[in-house]
Amino acid sequence: MGTCFPATERDRLGMRGLLPPRVMTLQQQIDRFMDDFRSLEHNTKDGPSDTAALAKWRILNRLHDRNETLYYKILIDNIKDFAPIIYTPTVGLVCQNYSGLFRRPRGMYFCASDRGEMISMVYNWPAERVDMIVVTDGSRILGLGDLGVQGIGIPIGKLDLYVAAAGINPQRVLPVMMDVGTNNQKLLENPLYLGLQQNRLEGEEYLAVIDEFMEAVFLRWPDVIVQFEDFQTKWAFKLLQRYRNDYRMFNDDVQGTAGVALAGLFGAVRAQGRPISDIVTQKIVIVGAGSAGIGVLNMAQKAMSNMLGNTAAATAQVGRQFWLVDKMGLVTKSRKNIDPDASPFARDIEESSVEGGLQEGSSLLEVVKSVKPDILLGLSGVGGIFSKEVLEAMQNSTCKRPAIFPMSNPTKNAECTAEEAFKYVGDHIIFASGSPFEDVDLGDGKVGHVNQGNNMYLFPGIGLGSLICGARVITDGMINAGAERLASYMNEECVQQGIIYPPISSIRDITKEVALAVMNAAIAEDVIQGFRDLTPRDLHQMSEDQKETYVAQSMWSPNYCPLVYC
Repeated sequence: MGTCFPATERDRLGMRGLLPPRVMTLQQQIDRFMDDFRSLEHNTKDGPSDTAALAKWRILNRLHDRNETLYYKILIDNIKDFAPIIYTPTVGLVCQNYSGLFRRPRGMYFCASDRGEMISMVYNWPAERVDMIVVTDGSRILGLGDLGVQGIGIPIGKLDLYVAAAGINPQRVLPVMMDVGTNNQKLLENPLYLGLQQNRLEGEEYLAVIDEFMEAVFLRWPDVIVQFEDFQTKWAFKLLQRYRNDYRMFNDDVQGTAGVALAGLFGAVRAQGRPISDIVTQKIVIVGAGSAGIGVLNMAQKAMSNMLGNTAAATAQVGRQFWLVDKMGLVTKSRKNIDPDASPFARDIEESSVEGGLQEGSSLLEVVKSVKPDILLGLSGVGGIFSKEVLEAMQNSTCKRPAIFPMSNPTKNAECTAEEAFKYVGDHIIFASGSPFEDVDLGDGKVGHVNQGNNMYLFPGIGLGSLICGARVITDGMINAGAERLASYMNEECVQQGIIYPPISSIRDITKEVALAVMNAAIAEDVIQGFRDLTPRDLHQMSEDQKETYVAQSMWSPNYCPLVYC
């Protein structure tokens, strides 16, 4: 509270004379900080962008250390401005420099040498109750690769968003780093590196460490929800399948990204003036066969198949609407040593050859020219891969309002910029990106609207909705329900203007709506165990209005509480 301590509490707590005499209000504290922040912005605006971004992160981080309530109040009230600082794109820069930026620990660190000790280690964490854990092994941080223990910045940033967007109590969140080594040679040779200076564990040794961690945290906190974040592709799917039927967990890269992208696909169809069900006819080219790209394909296929009756024939029909392109080009069934996760989406070589001569390994440009897709979606992590030639080829799309979705993070890894998309394709497109871009001035008073398809639209609601109904597991149906609610959040007028995602400033209300949809899906699937004093029967009997009230009342808000009662 600092200068907000009232006189009575200063007396009772022995603080008289230790603070300036004037008692300030919370708003006055906010105003003072924002004056400092705006001054910093002004003084760094002409300097290097990375230096300015890190300076902004530092001033927010120092506030977090000093006064958690004030920090979250400012973050919630200024979420549009501060989300890019505490999370993407600045968090990538923070992770790259974390060993030098480190001042105090935040979260827990489990490493390979802790095997056999993790069950006792979890009791070192002071909180008796933890509702939300975000865990990473640092192996694939955004599009930056293996950053080892420095990847702890990702769980910290994600949980800040959980507090700000979903109202998870900050005393009940836990960022976790699983340090199983690093294969980043620069880090291994850096004397200031804070993690294990050894190569990564692999195979059964790796799995044994993650298994022990999961057993330990659920032993101490059986109701906790664990979100996996930024695990390299080969482990992301394997760990999701290994744990999803036994623990309350989900993988944000696989399922969260997929849900947000699915909402964007639904929005793109609405912007064409067509019902969402028409998504089953869309031609979709996806660039990137990592955990995010395959996750989008899996979720989109399931959603589209459900619309057609969820039969084997429906799944086969839907599969023909996707073209998957990776670093070796178009993925087809003739590829040798094909990734098992990508295999279901490989094109049949005979079908592909009919489509303008496409074949195994055809380039992205060749695919776009031949397919003339309705939607071009990038999750490749390769900046600029949507080249001028590729974007100009999208002018020939058979869709009256083609969608361009460069979804990779951070900004330098985006497949193209908003300006490039509108310049080379046209002002009729629907544009959404993973990192923030400014709206594009198209001249004559026209604006090219930029949508940010950020995971923060979905994962806080998945976590909150799952938590407050006591879901035993987090199902695809629950995530699909959240994605559909996100897609329907914008009114028709906005969608026709090309605005398919809501403003970040509305994130608390968006999260409330997504959480309600997730909870309703869990209730319908009968995977709930109840929460606190609420039984499954209580949740089943609630009216929709009662559920809305319940979700809203479950969200923590930052306010100073009296420490002394007279």
